[in-house]
Amino acid sequence: MFPDLTRDDVFRLETRRLWLRWPRQADVAAIVRQAGEKAVAEMTGVVPHPYARSDGEHFVIEARLANTEGRRLTMAITPRAKPSEPIGIVGIAFDRDTAPMLGYWLGTPAWGQGIATEAARALIDGYFAYTEARELTASVRVVNPGSRRVLEKCGFTQTGSGLKPFPVRGAVLPVDYFRLERRTWDSLKDWSRTGFVPQQRHDEVVVARAACH
Repeated sequence: MFPDLTRDDVFRLETRRLWLRWPRQADVAAIVRQAGEKAVAEMTGVVPHPYARSDGEHFVIEARLANTEGRRLTMAITPRAKPSEPIGIVGIAFDRDTAPMLGYWLGTPAWGQGIATEAARALIDGYFAYTEARELTASVRVVNPGSRRVLEKCGFTQTGSGLKPFPVRGAVLPVDYFRLERRTWDSLKDWSRTGFVPQQRHDEVVVARAACH
């Protein structure tokens, strides 16, 4: 479970180019537009296609509730220069039956710029800093090499392959499974370039700086 610090919607994660913040109702139109693209939705197990406004509204409500309860930490990915304009989502979910799992999607205009990797690294850093968890898992469709590269650049290693239900796709599809251990993450961090700065409050806004490159 995530600690009280992350359960307040003033919580932020900041990187060189990005702000990660809680999703909010004002984000719904952008989320629907971006997640609703077939190229984005079909690689996830949670985004239906087509993606209606009611789907986006439900997503934001549920994400904020889960964040408040510490069951998940779901963050909107935004450019630092335009923090009110989400360009994707990144999150980590705790589950009683499985290890915590990382997930993310990015709108197509932001593809190919290293943004997903930068956002994932920031959230991973916060996850290991603020919880006592020993590992983090992820899975990607075998037809999604871009997502695989994100995980590999974050230090994940493949643990196997298999079939996984994708309820919103109405199918069981082949995926690759990945895992990242705390000790691996610690060993990969170059503190001279990507040091994690403890949380500080500035004008009632909590900011965690993780200058991931």
